[in-house]
Amino acid sequence: MDRFVWVTGGIQFNEAIFYTKNAVRIYDGDDKTSYDDGTVKVTTHRIIWTDAKYQIALPMELVVYSEKHSGGFGKSPKVSVHLQAPPVNKVPGPVSRSQNSFIKFSFKDGGESEFHNQLQAAIQKQGWVQQSISSSSSSLKSAPMGTRTRAAGIVGIERKIEEKQKKTDQNISVAFQDLTKLMEKAKEMVALSSNIATKIKDKKGDITDDETVKFKSYLLSLGIPNPVTKETHGSGTHYHMQLAHEVCKSLDKAVGECGGMMLLSDAYCRINRARGMELLSPEDLLNACKMLDNLNLSLKLRTFATGVAVLQLQSHSDDLIIEQTTQLVEESTSLSAQELANLVNISVLLAKERLLLTESVGGVCRDDSDEGLRFFPNLFLTKVV
Repeated sequence: MDRFVWVTGGIQFNEAIFYTKNAVRIYDGDDKTSYDDGTVKVTTHRIIWTDAKYQIALPMELVVYSEKHSGGFGKSPKVSVHLQAPPVNKVPGPVSRSQNSFIKFSFKDGGESEFHNQLQAAIQKQGWVQQSISSSSSSLKSAPMGTRTRAAGIVGIERKIEEKQKKTDQNISVAFQDLTKLMEKAKEMVALSSNIATKIKDKKGDITDDETVKFKSYLLSLGIPNPVTKETHGSGTHYHMQLAHEVCKSLDKAVGECGGMMLLSDAYCRINRARGMELLSPEDLLNACKMLDNLNLSLKLRTFATGVAVLQLQSHSDDLIIEQTTQLVEESTSLSAQELANLVNISVLLAKERLLLTESVGGVCRDDSDEGLRFFPNLFLTKVV
């Protein structure tokens, strides 16, 4: 909000209006403000918000990029506008200082798509830059020869630096526009992949099994089609429950391929990679995993005595882990955590937890020497002297 300035009057010279919408509220970051139920205008130079008391404007040159958020139950659709830092010589506005680098416009009566599209069009046309260039050219033509000569000194250098900075800002804005378009295109590709996958299933007899498996691997690389977000499911228990279902659906097969267990840190990396731009926080993932057991899903969260947290298949029991680990140690005479990790293709940390679990029931014995920690078969139970 500290990028807005107080304004009076109507549209400026050479300024054109792209879009107007009523019943719009402004958020400072994710926080509500008192600027509610006003009219927002997108022009070539500014974003203007007015109501019966106030009129404030955001210079278009400070806008980096925007993104659209769909509404949900009891929530209005919104458009986030990400901004550059306010200029040093900024004109006074409604807020002198804000810790947020973005604002949100909430649309009670819809219209967020048109606002977003027209804002993107205004950024792309850069009408404020064209006017600045035109004004500079006019002033240069009308200035005396002596004035032009003096501009080649310190003022000229400052002007070149300023122009270079503006060009850099423009390039950044264009880059973020391209990123927004890429995100939109990625969503279209995911939707297309889901449609094709359905058609493959319906026409399974017309396609060979090898072609089906190969194409499905391409679809999986596109990630989760419709990830669970706070915008669509809120931010409470319901959100974490839906997220738990998504985690289970996405990682069930991967956990099975890892021997029935996966470190929670590895699960965090995998799920975020699959979600693309809709990244999860560690706290949200942990809260979702805590609900897995109560929801009777195929995965559950397990925490070892050492504090190591893992996702584990419900069908994967401790007895099976102990039996497999004991057998591997007996076959190899002795094993370290690193060697066991290489054998079963799991992390060293998880391999150590398996050995410690097996040791706790007497399946193996440890030898802690200068060469490191190794585990041997428990001959005290298997050999009778």
